[in-house]
Amino acid sequence: MNPLKKLFKQTAIYGLATVLPRMLSFLLLPLYTDILATAGFGKVTIIFSWIAILNVFLAYGMETAFFRFYNTSDDKNKVVSTSLMSIGATTLFFLLISLLFQKTISGFTGIDFRYIKYTIFILVFDALVIIPFAWLRANERPMRYAIIKILNVVINVGLSVFFLVFLPNLAQDGPGALLKWMYRPDFEISYIFMANLIASGVTLLLMAPLYFKSTFVFDVVLWKKMMRYAWPVLVAGIAFTINEVFDKIMLERLLPQDIAESEVGKYSACYRLAMFMTLFGTAFRMGIEPFFFSHAGKENPQKAYAQITNYFVILGSVILLTVVVFANVLKVLFVRNEAYWDAMEIVPIIVLASFFLGIYHNLSVWYKVTDKTRYGAFISVIGAIITIGINYFFIPKIGIMASAIATVMAYGSMMVISYYLGRSRYPVPYNFRKIIFYLSISVCFSVLSFYVFQGNLIVGIVLLTLFLGLVYRMENDKLRQIFLKK
Repeated sequence: MNPLKKLFKQTAIYGLATVLPRMLSFLLLPLYTDILATAGFGKVTIIFSWIAILNVFLAYGMETAFFRFYNTSDDKNKVVSTSLMSIGATTLFFLLISLLFQKTISGFTGIDFRYIKYTIFILVFDALVIIPFAWLRANERPMRYAIIKILNVVINVGLSVFFLVFLPNLAQDGPGALLKWMYRPDFEISYIFMANLIASGVTLLLMAPLYFKSTFVFDVVLWKKMMRYAWPVLVAGIAFTINEVFDKIMLERLLPQDIAESEVGKYSACYRLAMFMTLFGTAFRMGIEPFFFSHAGKENPQKAYAQITNYFVILGSVILLTVVVFANVLKVLFVRNEAYWDAMEIVPIIVLASFFLGIYHNLSVWYKVTDKTRYGAFISVIGAIITIGINYFFIPKIGIMASAIATVMAYGSMMVISYYLGRSRYPVPYNFRKIIFYLSISVCFSVLSFYVFQGNLIVGIVLLTLFLGLVYRMENDKLRQIFLKK
């Protein structure tokens, strides 16, 4: 099969595994914003931000290291067992320490003590499935990966709807003692984390067979090699997560306390309208990471890498403009509570930032396939410094807009730096003119649609139609070659 066609096929399946679950989660946004006040949604967002940060520490780059050594090792079972034992041991250690120092963790993070146990066990369950999911991807079993990921979110969404919508009425009107026992007033935030915890637990049960199949042989020499490869990935992961979620924590810390959580809630709700770009970038990344490694030893892989990036930019440019044009429609559908709409001005900026991040992931091939992951750490650290710096100095002055600007500046800088560092170390023949052409027109049309014409839908649709016509005229023949070639 044409390697590019195979990539797009796997990306479509991984996209299903990524996009559909997140779309189901996206459906929770109107539920949360309807039921929770802006401050309550801000509190939930801050807790999930800490979960995202701690997830990186618990993974410590082992997923990427697993891919690297699994694809090159003659004894793949040893890679699997060493990785499982490493993650298992560190996760158990985290569990014990966290349970012993719950109050300390609560004080440091600012997470209400009522939610600490939920946070700890969600982190533990999610850490224990990192290698099993990586094993599915490395063995090109995207359908099983997709089914389990989707099931996780179906359980999460289903339980959230049950707890928040149906349980209050059933407990009040129904005769069942169990329902009355389950329901507690003003317990909405706890219900959200209970649903998440149960879904993570079921996922762990479904992925547990890999632990039982493992030979549990711990190769110390192999583990040291994996850790040398993984530590820059850990640093990059920490820095990347700071870029992704630390703005919410800084908003909560730097804004006046009487409005902080409310502003975080507004910012986070509108931030999620950029999820369509995030989903596209994530699905694409899930497909290209195994592709990068499996094709690194083939003849002239750089040509395929360049083509992949070109098509990512084309599709991403279309998505950028589409989301911006229909932003005011999306807010009515997904953020129905008008109290959150004060933050809509950030949406085009966050969508563009997500696009820059997706391009950066495509450009990062050079340091991943050459085992120079320290450069990835270096680039991400620069992004994190930009994020922290802009947020620290400008949140007190311009509030949530500072966080949006910090996000686009951080990801844009990472994209540019990766391109320039990669040119001399692993040259890839990117069609730079075409990338700039599509990106510039998409951004220009987005600014016109949202800021100049104030989100006028007719003007936006005209601009989007013009852009789609341009893409069709320039790319029709090449896209046919990829998808119709046997």
